[in-house]
Amino acid sequence: MSAEVKVTGQNQEQFLLLAKSAKGAALATLIHQVLEAPGVYVFGELLDMPNVRELAESEFASTFRLLTVFAYGTYADYLAEARSLPPLTEAQKNKLRHLSVVTLAAKVKCIPYAVLLEALALRNVRQLEDLVIEAVYADVLRGSLDQRNQRLEVDYSIGRDIQRQDLSAIARTLQEWCVGCEVVLSGIEEQVGRANQHKEQQLGLKQQIESEVANLKKTIKVTTAAAAAAAATTQDPEQHLAELREPAPGGSQRQPSKKASKGKGLRGSAKIWSKSN
Repeated sequence: MSAEVKVTGQNQEQFLLLAKSAKGAALATLIHQVLEAPGVYVFGELLDMPNVRELAESEFASTFRLLTVFAYGTYADYLAEARSLPPLTEAQKNKLRHLSVVTLAAKVKCIPYAVLLEALALRNVRQLEDLVIEAVYADVLRGSLDQRNQRLEVDYSIGRDIQRQDLSAIARTLQEWCVGCEVVLSGIEEQVGRANQHKEQQLGLKQQIESEVANLKKTIKVTTAAAAAAAATTQDPEQHLAELREPAPGGSQRQPSKKASKGKGLRGSAKIWSKSN
């Protein structure tokens, strides 16, 4: 494969396919293209290839070391070994700085500008903010620049490659997380049990109250009927006698008229008899 093959801008799978058949100088050139290509921030699969690992024992060992710095290290790590490593292009510098911000974001979500300026070896805040904006557009991280408080607030960042020696620590962390989840789940189940028990108690209490209310309504109804009956049998005797003396509706108008006529006749006859005498 020719060392002049241009693959910049292609996706990671295409880089890996090309790397499988590359050797020596061609492979070293391809690695430099990968490190410069936009959108490629993961290098673990490339490092695991046998032909790539062979570079560590060849004249291109510095290129292999540079690849490991991009995979696991930071810009400060590069500066510490800059004399023994190939020089970086501006695109490679920016990419390694992006990865350095990701490493910091994995430890703390609010990163002061002062920390970023030192870690990325930048001269002023304007350069730092431009770099962060570029990382956001590259979807390396998401967050906001708090210019008032001079800090970067990170909401999300990509994951970096994992070294083999870090696997045990990761497994331990995951195990602790699983134990914590089990404790939380146990607590939730206990709370659910208590809630169900309380619900059953409240339902039983509600049924008891409804039964007592129904019985009370029946008692009030019976008591009211009995009181009405008792009131009817204990009326005033004189009122009861008056009611008995009241004539029937049909003869109430005729009997008084007869008595009145009899009275008139007697009074008239008495007057006639006294005159004759």
